[in-house]
Amino acid sequence: MKPGDQIGHLEERLEVLRARQGDGEAFRRLVGIYERRVLYYVLRFVDDADEALDVVQEVWLSAFRLLPKLEAPEAFRVWLYRIAHGKTMDFLRRKRRLPESIDAAGAPPEEAATDEAPSLDSAELVHRALAHLSVEHREVLTLHFLEGMSLEEIAQAVSCPPGTVKSRMYHAKRSLRSAVERLIHGGT
Repeated sequence: MKPGDQIGHLEERLEVLRARQGDGEAFRRLVGIYERRVLYYVLRFVDDADEALDVVQEVWLSAFRLLPKLEAPEAFRVWLYRIAHGKTMDFLRRKRRLPESIDAAGAPPEEAATDEAPSLDSAELVHRALAHLSVEHREVLTLHFLEGMSLEEIAQAVSCPPGTVKSRMYHAKRSLRSAVERLIHGGT
């Protein structure tokens, strides 16, 4: 851990402690730190931006209500993503879009074919390829690569054993690589 990272973690922990004691301004600062990141996470699963914003609002309402019960301020980030995971999965279940398991997910959804080959930069290509992955695979890749969470932190956030996260990560990387190759070669 770099010294700057350590200071950032200490400042965040202080904000969490203040917010836990009812400091509204401290909670607003936490929202400011995480709102775009949580929205990005939710958008990996909820296609409609307005619906994603509704889910994010539910996440922040739950976080505000439950924050006084958070015993370990240093675990705020993982705790917040655990709430985001739960709210997102609840939304998907309500919309009946969430398969029961990876096995039930079947093949990736097909996009409408276009006559033109994709002219995408690498980030856009990866984001499009992510849409072809199962919910479980998108989730572990998003939390690991975009949030920098360790396998143990992801396991806590999604409420499953670290071995399951490790397995999902392995298969997710392979699936992502295949999806990127299909997009590059003009497939869907």
